[in-house]
Amino acid sequence: MPEPDQRLFFLLQRAAHQLRTVADRRCSAAAGITTAQLGALFAVRERPGTTQRELAATLGLREPGVTALVGRLVAAGLVSKAPHPREHRASVLELTEDGAAALAAARPEIERFNTEMRELLGEDGFRRTAAALDRLAHWRP
Repeated sequence: MPEPDQRLFFLLQRAAHQLRTVADRRCSAAAGITTAQLGALFAVRERPGTTQRELAATLGLREPGVTALVGRLVAAGLVSKAPHPREHRASVLELTEDGAAALAAARPEIERFNTEMRELLGEDGFRRTAAALDRLAHWRP
């Protein structure tokens, strides 16, 4: 049996692309949103009144990318944007009722996806993979 590919960065990129493609298709069908939008909605729900800068840091994205993402969420009525009470150049973000409904509509697909990953990796493999990916996501060389 051949040795498994050991190019970790390459494998992470391929896996991320595969998982994002499947998850985007499912989230779009279930709730009309992408996984990037889903992540932003979760972050805004967890921290009401967050700023775009804080959202960028939470999502690990650059501010210009978050500006475009927030613009799409506001245009879709999923997030509201209001002036920050103390910082004149900042805005605060809040989840709207439609945003909460989109999260609720996506929940069955999120649960289905995680169930499939548990079946694919086994419960121990799922937990170990999640822990390893969390460490990688927070790695600061």
